Amino acid sequence: MEIIQIIGIGFSGLLIAVLLKEYKPEYKIYISIIIGILIFFLVSDNIAIFINQIMSFSNRLNIKNDFISILLKITGIAILTEFAISICKDSGENAIATKIDLGGKIIIIGISMPIISGLLESLISLL
Repeated sequence: MEIIQIIGIGFSGLLIAVLLKEYKPEYKIYISIIIGILIFFLVSDNIAIFINQIMSFSNRLNIKNDFISILLKITGIAILTEFAISICKDSGENAIATKIDLGGKIIIIGISMPIISGLLESLISLL
């Protein structure tokens, strides 16, 4: 199972980080980034399956591909933002993590404007 591999990679990284913390504490951040990238590549097949299922679902329901594309972008931005925030917090840089979080939220709001506009137009036409 993939979760066992993910946990194994995570614990391996944790063990390496704890061992190196004593001698080279600056390597902790590099280990965190490498472990994150390894886990991302491990689950990338699931991401592709998810995207294909969403696109298939939207085609069956005649949902505009533009909306689905925006939702997938928002999901990607949220995942990448969370990854960056975690790396910053792991290195003790909470202030930077907060700024990245704010930036990600602002980008998501900007990208979601076509969906919000479409919903408002539909609501107005119903009234």
